[in-house]
Amino acid sequence: MSAVTTTTVPAAPAATPDERPRTRRRGLSPGRRLPAARLAGPLLVLALWAAASAAGRLDPAAIPAPWTVLRTGVHLWTDGTLAGDIATSLQRAGYGFAIGLTAGVVLALASGLSRTGEALIDGTVQLNRAIPTLGLIPLFILWLGIGETFKIAIIAIVVYIPIYLNTHAALAGIDHRFVELAEVQGLSRARFVREVVVPGALPGFFVGLRLGVTGSWLGLVVLEQINATSGLGYLMFQATNYGQSDVILVGLVVYGIFGLVSDSVVRLVERRVLSWRRTLSS
Repeated sequence: MSAVTTTTVPAAPAATPDERPRTRRRGLSPGRRLPAARLAGPLLVLALWAAASAAGRLDPAAIPAPWTVLRTGVHLWTDGTLAGDIATSLQRAGYGFAIGLTAGVVLALASGLSRTGEALIDGTVQLNRAIPTLGLIPLFILWLGIGETFKIAIIAIVVYIPIYLNTHAALAGIDHRFVELAEVQGLSRARFVREVVVPGALPGFFVGLRLGVTGSWLGLVVLEQINATSGLGYLMFQATNYGQSDVILVGLVVYGIFGLVSDSVVRLVERRVLSWRRTLSS
């Protein structure tokens, strides 16, 4: 009987952690920023509008085709009507925005850096916020007349409220440990505001600034239809009387462009000023 020889095969060495197959973990961030991504939505709406108009799905008397609106806009610009109304609207919005921005920042700093200021200011602003701003129009007409002053004042109120609220909230949210550290380091009041308060409040300030920019255009639409003789709102109001829906859409498109451009400018400035932050949007 022959002997059976068994051969022992040596076991393969265990894989080291570096040699084990790696599974790529899916990232949780939104990904890289796409170029001109904010234009994708408006361009899609424009394409759907054009397609529906070309297919005859929209009533031209109610919603004219994009090319009709474009032709009307070119005509209004050529005869000088649109250019003059845009200049007037920009002037009103600019004055009101500048006043509202200054008031919002000053009141937020006075309220956020002082308990006395908070007691005197915050409650009043919260009460003002609870009152519909456009509901103040009749009262402001009695106080300031029906000219340009009351329009600028209403726009300033619309602007200062979101700027104040968001800046004040950002100031209140600054970690108290930074305050204690500044006291230990012996920082002066001015240096404390410059190196601790301002950087801590900037993110909230820019949120309020974006809301204030949008609010200035929203308020302007209504105000320019009250005893106005120029401006985009006046142009649209006159077009309503004559059933010119294409002129109304021209005004709405211009308002939309102004709103999108101004918001994009604020976002660009925000990214530059707050470049030290690492956020999902950066």
